[in-house]
Amino acid sequence: MIEIIPAIDIIEGKCVRLTKGDYDTKKVYNDDPLEVAKMIESFGVRRLHVVDLDGAKSQHIVNYNIIERIADHTSLVIDFGGGIKSNEDIDIAFASGASLVTVGSVAVKNPELFSEWIEKYSPAKVILGADVKNGLISINGWKEEGNDELMPFLQKYVNKGVENVLCTDISKDGMLEGPAIGLYRQVMERFPEMHLIASGGVSCIEDIEALDAAGIPAVVFGKALYEGKIKMEELAKFL
Repeated sequence: MIEIIPAIDIIEGKCVRLTKGDYDTKKVYNDDPLEVAKMIESFGVRRLHVVDLDGAKSQHIVNYNIIERIADHTSLVIDFGGGIKSNEDIDIAFASGASLVTVGSVAVKNPELFSEWIEKYSPAKVILGADVKNGLISINGWKEEGNDELMPFLQKYVNKGVENVLCTDISKDGMLEGPAIGLYRQVMERFPEMHLIASGGVSCIEDIEALDAAGIPAVVFGKALYEGKIKMEELAKFL
């Protein structure tokens, strides 16, 4: 059964969503992310993906206080990403209440440091963020396109012990046009033991059912929930 992971993206302390990672497309859904987190938890969801978009843009964690509030007032397992670029950042994330962190840019730009984090915190707690655009890994809040192709990039870190990967097809993100199931199938065929978290494009409950049928272990989604395309009640069979 696929794992359901709703997402909360944060800008200036508010719950927002972007389209294709473009900050100019920001849409505010709620002024209080904690209110959203409590609503999500009330339906039986156990895990939440929180993204500090200010942090991703600023190259360091900004909205760690939001993690603290959610951790203090819910029992949700928080997976946090955005702006984790240094030892100080990752320490702040865990100290603020994150149970897991998602790291992308550092894995591209400073693989030695990322490997140190895997060893220090364990592969169970550090998720490799693989944001893909035109077959290449993008970094720094999707504003930079790197030279790393997806499959060799994943292979390098699987060899280093990575178990959990959050893969986002940027072209699909926020478009509500369906996820890149073909891409995720390719990843799972190459790395059958990987705990792959699919992200981007989920538009309806049928998309989640299709990912489940394809054997994808987990899915992150947000906009479809906030736009009312997916009702929390529809997710009950997965919880």
